[in-house]
Amino acid sequence: MLNYILLFAPQGEGDAAGGGWSGIIMIVALIAIFYFFMIRPQSKKQKEIKKFRDAMQKGDKVITAGGIHGKIKEIKDSVIVLQVDDNVKITIDKAMVYPSAGDAIESGADIKNAN
Repeated sequence: MLNYILLFAPQGEGDAAGGGWSGIIMIVALIAIFYFFMIRPQSKKQKEIKKFRDAMQKGDKVITAGGIHGKIKEIKDSVIVLQVDDNVKITIDKAMVYPSAGDAIESGADIKNAN
């Protein structure tokens, strides 16, 4: 029992100071990994979608966040008139349009934040 207690006893002052630096380095490394694997790819994807939305023109085929396929008939400031079928037009928010179904699914977090 005494050996078990001594095993977890605090070490000298020098070990504690060295442990502090290794802990800080570990935290910085985790933040860097988190940034490069999660934050950076997401921001690149958001920039691509924004670039697509800025370049939309009349006649482009798009998919809404709700899965409606259509052709752009008119673009206003923040809304788009989308022709879904013959004589069927809907008005939707410009932020809810994606270039493909894959982009709409991958950007599910954007859809939740836009409401």
